Amino acid sequence: MKRFDFVIIGSGIAGLSLALKAARHGTVAIVTKGARAESNTRYAQGGIACVTSAEDSFELHVADTLDAGAGLCDEDVVRSIVTDGPARIRELIEAGVHFDERELEQGASVAELDLGREGGHSRRRILHSRDVTGREIEEALLRAVGVNPEIVMLENHIAIDLITLRKLGHVSADRCLGVYVLDEASGNVLTLRSDRIVLASGGCGKVYLYTTNPAVATGDGLAMAWRAGARIANMEFIQFHPTCLYHPDAGSFLVSEAVRGEGARLIDAKGLQFMAKYDPRLELAPRDIVARAIDAEMKRTGAKCVYLDISHKPAEFVRSRFPNIYETCLKYGIDITRDPIPVVPAAHYQCGGVLTDANGSSSLAGLSAIGEVACTGLHGANRLASNSLLEAVVLAHRCCEILAAQSVPSESAWPVELPEWVSSEMHDVDELVVIYHNWDEIRRLMWDYVGIVRTTKRLQRAATRLRNLQSEIQEFYWNFKITTDLLELRNLATVAGLIVDCALLRKESRGLHFTLDYPGTNERFRRNTIVQLN
Repeated sequence: MKRFDFVIIGSGIAGLSLALKAARHGTVAIVTKGARAESNTRYAQGGIACVTSAEDSFELHVADTLDAGAGLCDEDVVRSIVTDGPARIRELIEAGVHFDERELEQGASVAELDLGREGGHSRRRILHSRDVTGREIEEALLRAVGVNPEIVMLENHIAIDLITLRKLGHVSADRCLGVYVLDEASGNVLTLRSDRIVLASGGCGKVYLYTTNPAVATGDGLAMAWRAGARIANMEFIQFHPTCLYHPDAGSFLVSEAVRGEGARLIDAKGLQFMAKYDPRLELAPRDIVARAIDAEMKRTGAKCVYLDISHKPAEFVRSRFPNIYETCLKYGIDITRDPIPVVPAAHYQCGGVLTDANGSSSLAGLSAIGEVACTGLHGANRLASNSLLEAVVLAHRCCEILAAQSVPSESAWPVELPEWVSSEMHDVDELVVIYHNWDEIRRLMWDYVGIVRTTKRLQRAATRLRNLQSEIQEFYWNFKITTDLLELRNLATVAGLIVDCALLRKESRGLHFTLDYPGTNERFRRNTIVQLN
């Protein structure tokens, strides 16, 4: 058993930001699946939304966020995160993050940040580093973490389950005491003991067949929190990014919302714009509206994709503003300075998650959650573009302040030493075949039955099949030696079930949840969908 003052699961912007602040108060372990730089943060292209211009205001940013959230945002949370943003941006800059600046006009003495605009925003307020903002932030934070002696980075380690008093047999109280972690290289399981466990594990995009997320986004933190008894909220709200590159060899490459923010147009195969039929804001409507519009156009025409065209902008501007998108598309024979980009919607961001307060505290004592894995009330029924990175740095700061100020309960109140992990050493020659088959089946049924447009019958079919799959996966989990593949499959099945259960509970269409059986918004459901394991 290893003891730390803080254990953080995840190495994206939320986890790294928290680790740097927590290291001032004690020892920190960061548990990260795969390489330390592999996270959703790294693939964030557009930028981070924050009020930094005299032409903008906190009130406008709050209003845009509330409008996108379709009535489910917590206004107090929105206002507090938006107003805390500038201070956290200054910290990122001090940590070495470089945001693009405008060219100095003649006579100007101070450079200004070059602000982008994205869907749902009424002003330019997106700070960016070309079209690789997430990578710029991730690398700066990793450099700072790497030289901090108080921080231990456990790469290629996957968290298995949280250790709680209830799981150790206590009935009068419950709290989180630690976490079991699989060392992927050796196959050994570590027991990490801490009174401050923080989930910063990101989202669950890989639960869908088509996603902009990297392979690590399998909802591990969310699934662990659910199994530990924490309250989960609003998992029906899965955001589909409208513009993922459509090419058989491209995988899951995102074409940033910022491209539309700089004037790109959505067109069909005939070159005709179609967004005017769906929203007066055209291509700058919130993501749920744009994604449904593209889905509707594809179904109406039978097309496999639509197109995003920025070829009317100066070629040099396009290449300098979007170098990563330009180079990536060029590899597939698409010159975006001349050619429209074939795009389709793809699963992108979970707006629900572990229910927390405005400081990241969950319903389970000793467990916090920040970043995409958490549901703070900021996003409501639909996330406003580029608000996620803002939320991550603000919540990391607040979470650290709360945890550092808390007095650690007396160790005599519960076991100091935690039991070691007991694992089956059995192998099954068919195990990998079953894992890969079930992984594929979950992702396909979620795409077909729990996608952008839903029906009650499709959701019920998904629920029935998922129950069978979950039973099958549990049998493998208990009877055979655990592997990363098996743990991810178990978590995917759990998260898929949470999405379906929450979707069945919401008998209306709101934000990212659209069902043909209840196409209108119902004020009776203007509340969070909260589920908890009994």
